[in-house]
Amino acid sequence: MNNIWFVMLIGGLITFGMRFSLIYLFGKFEVPETLKKALHYVPPAVLSAIIFPELFIQDGELNFQFTNFRLLAGIVAIITAWFTRNIMITILVGMAALFILNALGVN
Repeated sequence: MNNIWFVMLIGGLITFGMRFSLIYLFGKFEVPETLKKALHYVPPAVLSAIIFPELFIQDGELNFQFTNFRLLAGIVAIITAWFTRNIMITILVGMAALFILNALGVN
């Protein structure tokens, strides 16, 4: 059991050290404008890498059909986000759509 705590502590310290060093160094040096522009695209790229496989891959294969309930709920969430511009409403409507589609057995 002590081994697990040691690994967790070391992992936490490494994570903290990496993040703190970037925050600390970011204020000390002037970041080139091209790097700032490139870093601007990191959050959308990471979010896309997380979301798109969940929406489009079903049972290990690409599925763009209407039987893919995650894709349908995602479309509902995208439409909601477009009109409301509210992240909480988008999440709630998307999750409700996913729940309803699961309950109705669309998949």
